[in-house]
Amino acid sequence: MTLHVPGNDTSIRKTLEHSARTEPERVYAIYEDQEITVSDLNARVDRFANALAGLGLVKGDRVAIMLPNHPDHFIAFLACAKTGLVQVPVNSNLRGASLEYLVEHSAPKAVIADTVYAEQLLPALARTKVEIAIWRRGTAVVPGAKILTFDALLARGATKPPPGEPQWHDVISISYTSGTTGPPKGVQVTDKMFRASAAAMFLVADARPGDRMFLWEPLFHIGGSQVIVGACGFPVTIALVERFSASRFWDQVRHCRATQIHYLGGILSMLLKQPPRPDDRDHQVRVAWGGGAPEPVWRPFMDRFGVQIRENYGMSECSSLTTVNVEGKLGSVGVALPYFEVKLVGDDGRALGDGEMGEILVREREPGFIMTGYFRNPEATEKALQGGWMHTGDLGMRDPAGFYKYLGRKKDSLRRRGENVSAWEVERVIAALPAVEECAVIGVDAELGEQDIKAFIKILPGKSVEPMEVVKWCEERLAHFQVPRYVAFVGEFSKTATERIQKEKLDKGVGDSWDLEKSGYKIRR
Repeated sequence: MTLHVPGNDTSIRKTLEHSARTEPERVYAIYEDQEITVSDLNARVDRFANALAGLGLVKGDRVAIMLPNHPDHFIAFLACAKTGLVQVPVNSNLRGASLEYLVEHSAPKAVIADTVYAEQLLPALARTKVEIAIWRRGTAVVPGAKILTFDALLARGATKPPPGEPQWHDVISISYTSGTTGPPKGVQVTDKMFRASAAAMFLVADARPGDRMFLWEPLFHIGGSQVIVGACGFPVTIALVERFSASRFWDQVRHCRATQIHYLGGILSMLLKQPPRPDDRDHQVRVAWGGGAPEPVWRPFMDRFGVQIRENYGMSECSSLTTVNVEGKLGSVGVALPYFEVKLVGDDGRALGDGEMGEILVREREPGFIMTGYFRNPEATEKALQGGWMHTGDLGMRDPAGFYKYLGRKKDSLRRRGENVSAWEVERVIAALPAVEECAVIGVDAELGEQDIKAFIKILPGKSVEPMEVVKWCEERLAHFQVPRYVAFVGEFSKTATERIQKEKLDKGVGDSWDLEKSGYKIRR
């Protein structure tokens, strides 16, 4: 597929409306065996958008959306995108202080939510002034707010073009980061950025007319919402499921006849460690695309499931995707998209050459592909956007052919025995151990300064592994200073909705951990 670089003369709205006129019977999505055509989707979006306008919501008003993976989420997302309402996607796993912060900071005029989240959402709504509360599947009282239901609004809205016409540079979403090193930051995503993310997604996924994109990722995440946008204009069908399930994944993929699957973080490792089955290759998937495919997993996954892996790298601040690997080069996240310039710098800001590890910086070659800033956070904006470059906080390396390799978060790098260690590199080696289901690595304070490495390991059911086995496995595959000193076994990891381990919740204590130095074993150098 050739990359179609999004221009300034169109919008998500125009794209959907054009498809509804020219290919009305094309199946936009399948959910629980129910098909939704483009014309049906557009009509529902118009009705809902007009109903929102009838409540007094106008372009620029913020609307918090807390909905599950369901076609109603498509409708809410696209109704906002069509009319210029600024949606604030809410992670459905949030609760307590983190949810209260998001709602207070974004100060939405309206909220659209499923009542299944009412218990966790209502305390947050009580701390801010929300004028309108639209509930799906029942109702709940929000003091001072007008209460309505999703279905009632959908039924009463007029089927006509709604008011409001977003331009390419208009912010239509504020997407909050995970906030692992401080309060979450609201990434302001424009119409053009969403269209760019969709175009790049189709390139790396090798999308073709008639393909079916298996979508498990939460729709509040840009990895999910970019598929919503992409299917508005490109003739593919979304095969939507409610959530990721490693045990049911391939059965779901086979059932919906998906041709592309998406992965993040440890998804591929989790799928590879499911018990082998005779029908592992009995599916129609051509490409697995995403970010975070460890090299030890890459080839075994392709060999077992017969699927091509195509890596990419990016972040919400830079239209989701920055580099893409369409050549299938093992271990690489590819080369920069044509509308981005990428470079690596050291801690002193010096530009680095091939083979040197440094922070990834991104600059747009034309306006509109990088956020203008974080919502109501000028300090974080100034720190991230310096001299026209987006400082990603990620580490990478470039080879002589211009291909980049992702090496983890800069904050996830630690200093041990005078050497910089990427936790991501250590994790991918440990994760390849046959008995290991998942792992996470952090730096902990060392007695003599700098840091030691602590590895948290979750073992596959019915399997076992000793700490010394982990050490010797790492010793054969890593430099001596990368081998963990401490090993701790866990039953479960706390995770984000995109299956990323929440390292900020891991215990930095070492009293109950196995200690390599106390074992008496000496690592070879």
